[in-house]
Amino acid sequence: MRSFSMIIGGKPMAAETTFDVLNPADGSLAGRAPQGSIADLDAAVAAAQAAFASWSKTGDAERRAACEAVAAKIGEHAEELAQLLTSEQGKPLNGQGSRFELGGAQAWAMHTASLPMEPKVLQDDNRGRVELHRKPMGVIGSITPWNWPLMIAVWHILPALRTGNTVVIKPSPYTPLSTLRMVELMNEVLPAGVLNVVTCDDVTVNLGAAMSAHPGIRKMVFTGSTATGRRVMASAAETLKRLTLELGGNDAGIVLPDVDPEEIAPALFWGAFINNGQTCAAMKRLYVHEDVHDAVCDALAAYAATVKVGSDDTAELGPVANRMQFDKVSGLVADAAAKGRVLAGGAPGEGLFFPPTLIAGLGDADPLVREEQFGPALPILSYSDVEDAIARANDSENGLGGSVWSKDIEAAKAVAMRLECGSVWINKHGAIQPNAPFGGVKQSGLGIEFGEEGLAEYTDIQTVLI
Repeated sequence: MRSFSMIIGGKPMAAETTFDVLNPADGSLAGRAPQGSIADLDAAVAAAQAAFASWSKTGDAERRAACEAVAAKIGEHAEELAQLLTSEQGKPLNGQGSRFELGGAQAWAMHTASLPMEPKVLQDDNRGRVELHRKPMGVIGSITPWNWPLMIAVWHILPALRTGNTVVIKPSPYTPLSTLRMVELMNEVLPAGVLNVVTCDDVTVNLGAAMSAHPGIRKMVFTGSTATGRRVMASAAETLKRLTLELGGNDAGIVLPDVDPEEIAPALFWGAFINNGQTCAAMKRLYVHEDVHDAVCDALAAYAATVKVGSDDTAELGPVANRMQFDKVSGLVADAAAKGRVLAGGAPGEGLFFPPTLIAGLGDADPLVREEQFGPALPILSYSDVEDAIARANDSENGLGGSVWSKDIEAAKAVAMRLECGSVWINKHGAIQPNAPFGGVKQSGLGIEFGEEGLAEYTDIQTVLI
């Protein structure tokens, strides 16, 4: 079995011990990852600090070219990385699986490379000239999750590199192998120390907690649960780190009464079940007007029956990515099945496989509705008045995304503008794109990712007054 190394200062770095990474499809060993130490983290930060001295002084064209080279490396090795990703995360290779993720990672990298970084002139008249310059910050610490490991790593790494920062990244212990390999490849076209990766099992040692408190790291970028995001924020306070936190979501969709249920069923389904529902901005609860509630339920159940769950090349959905999440989803579904009406799925399959599950007849206080399930289960709730649907959709501590479904775009937009969330879609859900700023409100996070607004989050402003 292939060995994997951390990359520190541009060189492979082994560890004294390793930890096992399992394939969720069959429980087999996908590989072994290095069990990094606090000393390894200190070395990675020191390497990033040393590299920052020269990398931060490179010209805009040179940094753009380096980011384009990184994107090209992802494309050249996309199939290798996709195969590795599927072996540790479980998502299918095809459909919206690992090959889809690698395509998205390369596209995001290319778009980020193309973003402009010119200074802005705020004033230029007989009173003087005022310029706004954006300068790199230093070492960026990145902690990535297990659901979209490579795509999210690119979301963290590329804006940092584009703006002249250096990076230390720590992937989830459930999916470290593909990130280790991707960082190794990126180092073939980057100066030594600009991009470093450390790994650990989060039990023997927790490098993530050490990163957010590390005095050598200037900014933390974290994608994951709200609970962990609070801990990152608390430990970062001592050094007043800048933060970008993309946290949990309990996205609501609202279906207005003028829809064609069969027409919208596929988009509704994949808005909720992309990546097996293991997506922050997936639809987690669906409010449907009583006039079309039963027809929407029937159309969704019929579509769910056509979706293949498995681990071969024809599968559209794979297993839940790890035992921890499988157990959480199983518990929420069991509770909901006892209270509501199961339209599809409802019972675990073999191993960590769980069929796409639709449950109607629940109340807003039921756990499957109140909590972020982050798995293949969707509660469908009826409403009679749109004002009530809006209030119920907004009755959450989260505010990541939302959607409205209607033939009347203006009516849908009027409802959408009243949803308390950072992104809102009309007649689709969760369709993020690299030129559209993305971030949550309320307890779904701090800061913005993507586009020029997201790029700016990796910079310090310096105002020059002449």
